[in-house]
Amino acid sequence: MTTQTPARERARQRATKGRAPIVVILAFAGIVVSLMHSLVVPLLPRLPDFLSASAADTTWAVTATLLAGAVATPTVGRLGDMYGKRKMLLISLGLLVAGSIVGALSYSLAPLIVGRTLQGLAAGVIPLGISIMRDELPPGKVGGATAAMSASLGVGGALGLPIAALIAEAWDWHTLFWVAATLGILAFVLVLILVPESPARTGGRFDILGALAMSAALVLLLLIVAKGGVWGWASALTIGLGAGCLLLWIGWIFWELRVSKPLVDLRANSRRQVLLTNVASLIFAFSMLCMSLSLPQILQLPAETGYGLGQSMLVVGLVMAPSGLVMMAVSPISACISATAGPKWSLISGAVLVAGGYSVGYFMLDALWQLVLVSVLVGAGIGLAYGAMPSLIMGAVPPEESASANGLNALMRSVGTSLAAALAGLVFAQMSMNLNGNPVPSRDAFLVMMAVGAAGAIVALCVALFLPRRKPGL
Repeated sequence: MTTQTPARERARQRATKGRAPIVVILAFAGIVVSLMHSLVVPLLPRLPDFLSASAADTTWAVTATLLAGAVATPTVGRLGDMYGKRKMLLISLGLLVAGSIVGALSYSLAPLIVGRTLQGLAAGVIPLGISIMRDELPPGKVGGATAAMSASLGVGGALGLPIAALIAEAWDWHTLFWVAATLGILAFVLVLILVPESPARTGGRFDILGALAMSAALVLLLLIVAKGGVWGWASALTIGLGAGCLLLWIGWIFWELRVSKPLVDLRANSRRQVLLTNVASLIFAFSMLCMSLSLPQILQLPAETGYGLGQSMLVVGLVMAPSGLVMMAVSPISACISATAGPKWSLISGAVLVAGGYSVGYFMLDALWQLVLVSVLVGAGIGLAYGAMPSLIMGAVPPEESASANGLNALMRSVGTSLAAALAGLVFAQMSMNLNGNPVPSRDAFLVMMAVGAAGAIVALCVALFLPRRKPGL
């Protein structure tokens, strides 16, 4: 540590003069990457016609990005700790640009899936950015900066819907990917010119076997979650993949505990503060997606259902966009709470707001302003909670392991959203009504999702209560 102290001090002095550009650039890169998650959502109903493929096959345009992001996040985080976080950040943004260009040139399903996979491999940008901020900024500025970076995940996802819907309605759908490529190039150039390389490195050899085993286990897990309802939860394929997934996880854990330089330091991540924060992250992501999967459907379902509002995708995006803006707006509040009372209380405050938002939604889902209110309350709660998570993680791990630790935390969020999507699919399928010969989710299905979202927030609150009382130092 003594050999790194002068280098880290010089880095902090540089950041004192130019920290604002670094924070803005990294947050912008995070928003660009998170935009990729909602990029094709407005296109999904029309993709089968655009690509001459079945509706079931075109869902891989979303699933491929999810799988690639889950595989890339912990791996890229570890490589960043070893070889340089800025270097891996640039590689991730380069993959996003490449994937966007492939998507823009696609006229059939296979190349589009390739492009979406490359876009998903950029998912490690947010945990890498958080770790760079820890290394480069003065201690007093880290909390607010990392809270803003963490919130960028929600901001990009929320803003992506109206932007993508507007572009898809006004121009050819390929324009979406050209816009994504342009934003990716801009982020790449800004990082290349203005963001310095972090001095903290772990060195050592990369755990290739651990990375392969974890990637395979994650792919199987997310395939089961995403496609289990289609294949049948009791089908031979689902059960077989589940057994293989379990064996891979067990083998991976044994390997990671034995290797000298593991992909994921399970001992460090089993510390109470890190473990509970990761559990809370999974639950919060699960809870957030309950809103994202429910409100757009209520908005778009026809009024003849008795509860649908019959709105366009553009209106859906405009209703959901305030939640993302609120996430960014509350990030300074999250940082303030973390600095004064400790990030534990920011996490708890967020859980209370999310539970309150879903409770409002349980009784008020009949007008646009009511749905905006629900999305704003839930968004504010998620923003407070997400802003606290990097502080909790980095307060319990050394600087040279911060990228991999934040990568694992981001992975927990991905798993949480995947589990929520699977549950929502089951609820909407089981609790449906007939509309002109087509099954659509009933009002009770959406009430169940509101109740599940509130219950998830309450569970996250209970988890947060067991976090250490002390304020972690960065």
